[in-house]
Amino acid sequence: MTAKIIITTTENIPGRKVQIILGVVRGNTIRARHIGRDIMAGLKTIVGGEIKSYTELISQARDEAMQRMTDEAKKLGADAVVMMRFETSEVMPQAAEVLAYGTAVKLE
Repeated sequence: MTAKIIITTTENIPGRKVQIILGVVRGNTIRARHIGRDIMAGLKTIVGGEIKSYTELISQARDEAMQRMTDEAKKLGADAVVMMRFETSEVMPQAAEVLAYGTAVKLE
């Protein structure tokens, strides 16, 4: 069984000390919107409220990007990823990239 990697947005992990900085790790995915979702989203903008299909889409993209970042950290032998962040950008009309990144570290 593989040990679980600690993922945190903080610089430090309470009660743990960073022994070695292994380097920056990242994971990304690019997701395109679906025409059916766009039609429903367009209707939703008329009445207002959350566009749940887009919320689900971006949530799935974040999960995938974070898993890819974690996989990269595991390959380096990391115990944790500190200072983890997300970034999102439009790469073309109707498609967005979600990037998860942080610093892979070995703990004492």
